[in-house]
Amino acid sequence: MGQPSGPTASALRALSMEFKSLQEEPVEGFRVKLADDDNLFIWEVAIFGPPHTLYEGGYFKANMKFPIDYPYNPPSLKFLTKVWHPNVYENGDLCISILHPPVDDPHSGELPCERWNPTQNVRTILLSVISLLNEPNTSSPANVDASVMYRRWKDSKGKDKEYENIIRKQVTTTHNEAEKDNVVVPTTIEEYCIKHKSKPPEMEADLADFYDDDYGDMDDDDDDLEETDQEDFNDNEDSGNGM
Repeated sequence: MGQPSGPTASALRALSMEFKSLQEEPVEGFRVKLADDDNLFIWEVAIFGPPHTLYEGGYFKANMKFPIDYPYNPPSLKFLTKVWHPNVYENGDLCISILHPPVDDPHSGELPCERWNPTQNVRTILLSVISLLNEPNTSSPANVDASVMYRRWKDSKGKDKEYENIIRKQVTTTHNEAEKDNVVVPTTIEEYCIKHKSKPPEMEADLADFYDDDYGDMDDDDDDLEETDQEDFNDNEDSGNGM
């Protein structure tokens, strides 16, 4: 099967449904919106630092870019806000197993089950990012200096303050951006944790049908569905809200 030349109907439908789901039932610690209302393939993500961590009170912005054959290949995530972290490259690119393509690479040190697969979604990615903020992977760091500092801070049980001081300074710097965006950053567990309503039965059925039916057949009826899926998404946007 050759690489598709344009967005597939499966990608349009998956992104439309996921975006709608995240507006109706957000992930704790995150807000998402489209960077461009006419482009489903680039999302702007705001990440709130979890309470009781070094990142508490932080407001970190990032872009998620999706491939045209999503969900068969993973998106990328790039921080727009400066983040000092063992698994974030100097240019802001995030390095995390779940965003690595589903190929068998024995030299990577990763198990195939740790990499991307089509049953993953934006929600699982965002939850993995929060987990990584609290527990960096220092075995194969993207930022070696940050990794060394983090290990030193952890081994000293917080007595070595170099790593902590850098994070605290960055968190303070993000407050101006949050104020500029009119965003109130949660700083308590009660504010951070979002109480959700259950998904409507029809949404549960739609998601189940999508994963059961569409993932086994990537290209069938793509040309016929692309225009319809984009129109459906635009209808949802007219009645939805962003970050």
